[in-house]
Amino acid sequence: MSAEAWTTSLVILSFIVYLYIGWRTRVQDSKGFFVADHGVPSLANGAATAADWMSAASFISMAGLISFLGYDGSIYLMGWTGGYVLLALLLAPYLRKFGKYTVPDFVGDRYYSNVARVVAVIAAIFVSMTYVAGQMRGVGIVFSRFLQVDISTGVVIGMVIVGFFSVLGGMKGITWTQVAQYCVLIIAYLIPAVAISLLLTKNPIPQLAFVFSNIVPKLNQIQVDLGFQEYTKPFVNKSMVDVLFTAIALMVGTAGLPHVIIRFYTVPDVRSARYSAGWALLMIALLYTTAPALSTFARYNLIDSLHNKTIEQIYQLDWAKKWENTKLLTFEDKNSDGRIELTPDKKTSEISIDPDIIVLSTPEVAKLAPWVIALVAVGGLAAALSTASGLLLVISSAVAHDIYYRMINPGASESRRVMVGRVMVGFALAIAGYFGVNPPGFVAQVVAFAFGLAAASFFPIIILGVFDKRTNREGAIAGMVVGLCFTIFYIVGVKFYGMQPWFFGVSAEGIGTLGMLINFVVTWSISRLTPPPPLEVQEMVEVLRTPGDEPPAIEELDEDHLD
Repeated sequence: MSAEAWTTSLVILSFIVYLYIGWRTRVQDSKGFFVADHGVPSLANGAATAADWMSAASFISMAGLISFLGYDGSIYLMGWTGGYVLLALLLAPYLRKFGKYTVPDFVGDRYYSNVARVVAVIAAIFVSMTYVAGQMRGVGIVFSRFLQVDISTGVVIGMVIVGFFSVLGGMKGITWTQVAQYCVLIIAYLIPAVAISLLLTKNPIPQLAFVFSNIVPKLNQIQVDLGFQEYTKPFVNKSMVDVLFTAIALMVGTAGLPHVIIRFYTVPDVRSARYSAGWALLMIALLYTTAPALSTFARYNLIDSLHNKTIEQIYQLDWAKKWENTKLLTFEDKNSDGRIELTPDKKTSEISIDPDIIVLSTPEVAKLAPWVIALVAVGGLAAALSTASGLLLVISSAVAHDIYYRMINPGASESRRVMVGRVMVGFALAIAGYFGVNPPGFVAQVVAFAFGLAAASFFPIIILGVFDKRTNREGAIAGMVVGLCFTIFYIVGVKFYGMQPWFFGVSAEGIGTLGMLINFVVTWSISRLTPPPPLEVQEMVEVLRTPGDEPPAIEELDEDHLD
């Protein structure tokens, strides 16, 4: 069987499994739809959290960016894993103890303000829409190569599948589908990494091969010979300041991502939240410690396969022709010397490679078995669909629960609340599909913008909400608005309107750090210049930080304090 036939078979099989799980876990009540009845075991929630968090950016694009950026690409590893530790230690247990459904729920009740709730809803939708666009783009890339359809058709297929189990099962269906998707994506990532490690270094453990073999020195020398900087030389593609700011933005952005935070509402109690965070970190580490090795192997193999070859030799490689059909890999003999060369200058380089194809193409470049090639494609789909489903539920719950139920129609029946949630999943899916077809950047870049927005909006408000009982609604609202608006202005200006990165050369991916600091300063300052929160809110914060599973008496808040 060809790689395409294997891919079609495995994609159909995996989709049948996902659809079956969605059907079996369908729900009718709001608690099941939004928080899976608070009944997910720690181990299962750890796997679901890992799948939710390891998106198409992690599976498809991260190794590609490291492969292109070399040392500077390590910001994605350091930022995303460091951020998860922050989330597990500083936020997850307290948010689970708070006992609500969503991040805007926490913001609205902690800051005794419907205005704060609305601002948090807007921020959650901004973050989630930006993030989900990257997932849809990843789905389209996989389909365009392995099923020979265009990217827009691939995005539509992905929308139909993820919409089915999200609409039917809500958080319950999404959770158990994500458990299956984690198993698929981690197997799909590790098998080719081990095989290629064995082929190139005779060591079957990629992490050890990366550190102890001679593959990195060989790649460094090849880079220098071609006119590039050494692969492991720091601060070549990004300045030191930009590396620092981007890593911090990714860290605090991870800790503020609403679709990851919401996963900790699905477990029975605070202790389970802590255990599921630990399981998730272990499961995430399997992929993230493998990524640097896989990116190195991929770059070495690509250069060896393509550089200084004739176009006839390249077209003898079946995978090269098929990737060229997607327009994500192109060849052009610019100097008409009969050979295709890779150079540091994009104007003279005769090979153009989209970073998003690195992981997906690596098994083909290494001439692995067709079923391994297909497995990687299915893993990429699992990573993209798992995260997309979590993001869609965040958008749905932000409107259906935090706006419709909490503010517009508190007397809404269970069936009406679930119906509104399902309608909002469909609406969000349509918008996400559009941005998947017309993305504003590479998958990991698009996702990095989402992390910056989360850093500038949610992280300071949640941290201060848990650890500073003096922070009030005036400060929280002003901080979120100023932090979010500044970050959006900078990102949009730099990426779409040609504005130069004026803050010490910090890129759009890293500006969320400054947005976060501005949010902290504004929130803290205005909170000190305005009246303190009501005593019952301050007491609630004290209870929130006290060890134990008993939630604070949120329902006893005086309605007169709400704006």
